[in-house]
Amino acid sequence: MKQSSTRRQGGRRWRTPGLLLAPALLLAALAACQPNGPAPQPAPVQTGSAAAAQSPTASPSASASPTTPGTATSGTATKPADAGKPAGTPQHIFVINLENKGFDSIWGDNSPAPYLSGTLRKKGVLLKNYYAIAHNSLPNYLAQVSGQRPNDSTELDCHTYTEFNATGTDPDGTLQGDGCVYPEDTQTLAGQLTAQGKTWKGYMEDMQQPCEHPVLGEADNHIKASPEEQYSTHHNPFMYFRSITSSPDCARNVVNFSALKDDLKSVDTTPNLAYITPNLCHDGHDGTCADGSEGGLGTADSWLKDQVPAILSSPAYKQDGMLVITFDEAEGDTAGPTEPASGVPAGGTAGGRVGALVLSPYSAAGTSSDRPYNHYSLLASIEDFFHLPRLGLAGDPGVRTFGDDVYRRES
Repeated sequence: MKQSSTRRQGGRRWRTPGLLLAPALLLAALAACQPNGPAPQPAPVQTGSAAAAQSPTASPSASASPTTPGTATSGTATKPADAGKPAGTPQHIFVINLENKGFDSIWGDNSPAPYLSGTLRKKGVLLKNYYAIAHNSLPNYLAQVSGQRPNDSTELDCHTYTEFNATGTDPDGTLQGDGCVYPEDTQTLAGQLTAQGKTWKGYMEDMQQPCEHPVLGEADNHIKASPEEQYSTHHNPFMYFRSITSSPDCARNVVNFSALKDDLKSVDTTPNLAYITPNLCHDGHDGTCADGSEGGLGTADSWLKDQVPAILSSPAYKQDGMLVITFDEAEGDTAGPTEPASGVPAGGTAGGRVGALVLSPYSAAGTSSDRPYNHYSLLASIEDFFHLPRLGLAGDPGVRTFGDDVYRRES
């Protein structure tokens, strides 16, 4: 159309009379009809991944390659809102352990925990290859706060509260021997934090008195729940270290879960480590609770829905917090891959794949990581946050700690 207009304008400009000018006018008209260069070609129609790569509206996952261990994955991670997440080091850590569920039961499409696997999942980072280190419960809790290996007694959950009989020390600093209550010189995360001037508390639901534990050498009458109380000693790892139970600080630091409500009111009253254990009904351990009510993962999910919002809205969490929700072990005798297979974290996966959800102001919501972690990784990560030496198996070079797949670190 532009060329036709030009010809009309050109015809109006050339008005020289005379027959001799006709050939010239004809040549001029023909020249005006020719394009000034090669005609533009239509853009090629793109299909498949090429179109997705160049289209500004293509989904980030449209041509994504399969994920491999060591990668963080989720389309949400590339959103501008997540790119603007602050960077920092968490200084108020909240840990919640639930009980005896494997990864697929917890995080699968048919999960009976819609708040955890849906609502909270969208707010945090799912560690898809996070493993428990043993069966039964107790060794996993002990690993999180001391880095110690399982032994015959702890793998049986220490129904009798026996003293640990040490026979030596492994190169990684863990004790050889057997028993439940570790000697006073055995180091713990709690002791490390205290020595550095940091604070910690264990919040134990249904515990009847602060620092409650059996008498040394006697049976533990808090292995199973009763209708009156559903506290379990073997889900409270602090009670297995003489350095804690023999200290007057134990009664101030290992308290009933109800104390958390007031402690969350300010940054100053919130401990640097808040280690939270629901009772045997609310942690999903008991399918039918001792009081006759329904238990299992659905009940644990309801408990989280009631309790977690207070943590996420607390001043300490908003300032520099991190909440880790995980499970002590998977169902039955389920185990993860064995060494030396690739992707196995040091310390092992004998307790099965459970996953962990990490929420923090420093984390990208709705993302996931395939990197291999276990309970020793959690301990090592917390120790790194506070520049503490790594204890026991947490110090093994093969133990991964939370990195940029989990939160935005300060450069």
